Amino acid sequence: MARPIPSLRIDLASPVPVYRQIASALRALLVGESFRAGDPLPTVRQLALDLGINHNTVAEAYRILAEEGWLDLRRRSGVTVLPRARPKASRDETATFSRRLEELLAEARARGVPLDALRLELSGALEETARAMKSKEAT
Repeated sequence: MARPIPSLRIDLASPVPVYRQIASALRALLVGESFRAGDPLPTVRQLALDLGINHNTVAEAYRILAEEGWLDLRRRSGVTVLPRARPKASRDETATFSRRLEELLAEARARGVPLDALRLELSGALEETARAMKSKEAT
């Protein structure tokens, strides 16, 4: 039986489409190994009910993650997490993410988010990622 997805929140007022918010939040949980290969996730309908949104929105988020190799979607069998090797980023991918990070930082600054808050959030995210990677290497 699928367990609830921890801390999955959506912001209906956000300019980011809800399906992208869901995909991003789930991707973060998957990267952080909150779920292991073979773990079931809630069905499209169940997650839609939990979030109070249309099931097609959840289906689109799951489709994105399936295309990325994170999830196995099977009709009537549910959604399961796939085993996935940690890829090695190319120089182009690294440059793309650097540009995206610069754009995100510029947007945050344009909206008045203080540099100290950004620094704190980024440091916390990096530390959490390092802890998750270290614990995986230990197992």
